[in-house]
Amino acid sequence: MGTKTVDEAGTTEAAEVKPEDQAAAAAEAGAAEETEEATAEADLVENGSESGEEGPSGVGQGAGAVVSAALGFVSLSGSWVGTIASARQELKGQLESQTSSSASVAKLLDTGYYQAWHATALWAGLFALLGLIAGVVVLVRPAFGAPGKPQAAWIKSVAWGGVALGVLGLLLAVLKYTDVLLGSVSAG
Repeated sequence: MGTKTVDEAGTTEAAEVKPEDQAAAAAEAGAAEETEEATAEADLVENGSESGEEGPSGVGQGAGAVVSAALGFVSLSGSWVGTIASARQELKGQLESQTSSSASVAKLLDTGYYQAWHATALWAGLFALLGLIAGVVVLVRPAFGAPGKPQAAWIKSVAWGGVALGVLGLLLAVLKYTDVLLGSVSAG
């Protein structure tokens, strides 16, 4: 079993390769291959996926933070549902006042205005509460999901904004519902 090799000077000389040397070279190549496979498997176990990603991307948390901020904003600015509920209560109050000819002004104000105002306050409070809950869930999620992986700064900022808007919206809704903010109009 002879092979030719080329030395540094460019000359060719015949060298004999022994079967023991071939077995040693094959064993070395096999060991190197096994080491590479073990390293690749350890990386998969550590990262949790085959694509080399480093765990969750935070898209769900980002979406939750944006939803929280949006719900907090809607609680302050008003919603379509709150407007419809208010209009419905107004219409109901008008129908009640028309059927009762001897209704007092206070009763007319209560059925025509205050019930609609309270319906708007209830819906604003509901949106504020949902925004507040969504923001808090996004902020505490890393403690239960992947505690070693930090949350993106923009997600925290938007979630804190949603929490702040939710608290403010909930406070204003309670003040509207209890007539502390823009209280009742006197009948006489």
